[in-house]
Amino acid sequence: MKILHTADWHLGKKLDRFSRLEEQVSAMEEIITIADEEKADLVLIAGDLFDNFNPAVEAVELFYKTLKRLSLNGKRPVIAISGNHDSPNLINAPDPLARECGIILIGHPKAEIIPFATDHFKILNSKEGFIEMKISSVDFPVRLLHTPYANEIRLKEYLGENKEEEINNVLSRTWKELADLFCDENGVNLLTAHLYMNKRGAEILEEPEGEKPIKIGNADLIYSDSIPEQIQYTALGHLHGFQNIGTKDKPVIYSSSPLCYSFSEAGQKKYVSIIEAEPGKPVSYEKKALKSGRALVRKTFTSVEETIQWLKDNPNTFIELTLESETFLTADERRLIYQSHTGIVYLIPKFKTSGSGEEISHEINLNQDIETLFKDYFKSKNGGQEANEELMKLFNEILNT
Repeated sequence: MKILHTADWHLGKKLDRFSRLEEQVSAMEEIITIADEEKADLVLIAGDLFDNFNPAVEAVELFYKTLKRLSLNGKRPVIAISGNHDSPNLINAPDPLARECGIILIGHPKAEIIPFATDHFKILNSKEGFIEMKISSVDFPVRLLHTPYANEIRLKEYLGENKEEEINNVLSRTWKELADLFCDENGVNLLTAHLYMNKRGAEILEEPEGEKPIKIGNADLIYSDSIPEQIQYTALGHLHGFQNIGTKDKPVIYSSSPLCYSFSEAGQKKYVSIIEAEPGKPVSYEKKALKSGRALVRKTFTSVEETIQWLKDNPNTFIELTLESETFLTADERRLIYQSHTGIVYLIPKFKTSGSGEEISHEINLNQDIETLFKDYFKSKNGGQEANEELMKLFNEILNT
């Protein structure tokens, strides 16, 4: 069988004041096309479906339309779990109706899916955190352990465990019990979760910039060796870069977000994962690149002219722009920069100083007029840089108001 794994859609997310909805529409179209071209038998979406608990109407509409098309109007099962940006109740709300379209929405870690059947697949067995299904296009059952995001307290409450116990042990034991009960070599065995997971002994992976952190200290770290031996592929969500923290034979994959959502992701390629699986054998997977969206770029310049030229040559980008200069930007220079490009997210002036760096203390003459005092103060705070004429005009306007 073939499985498409995607995650971290963050529908409705903005980049500062810039909407990304148009880019997200294109990215969803790409994912649908890949699922159809690959003839995927199952789609897994590993959380952070929306960017916040109360998404805009446009984001919700895009989500439902995308799921309906991914499900081929009920012919292909789609399973989506909630992430740390999602409201579990909002994800769960349309589930009874979604099932009619072959879509299973799972908001809570303790969710138990009541068995049901469509014309193209049926749920054979279910338990809290587990489903087994038979898909008409596949000759064997598919088992899925599912763990949507929950904070440590809620997760331990859901699983009825000792609150003082490490979350890694809680999950490890729960997953093992389910796998031992239901996952033999006569079917394909999968796990999907929205968690901060690391490989034991490896460098700690960084959470995306601007992402709501779900790792606080190391007590709540979850390690990939907690995944049961029977699981052939683990579909993760939360980290926005594609990576395998498992092994070649038993991949544990963060499939990546469909777009770059912060400047810490500048230059990253985005993917979905296509998995080929059959019972009792190692899976194979392939990264399928996504091409939608404006590139995010961090650039530093030392002259306004050079800045404007680059901006005009690279129109289809979002930019974090740093301008190093020995003088302050004037209003005219700022206006020229912003007029030359529609995607400047941040403009960061950085002042270069040529002094020795030694602090010079001197007695302040408080008998000077206020304008001279301000010039002295400004110079002392900015490495000897003189306040320019425009700044002094502004100071006097404020002074005279």
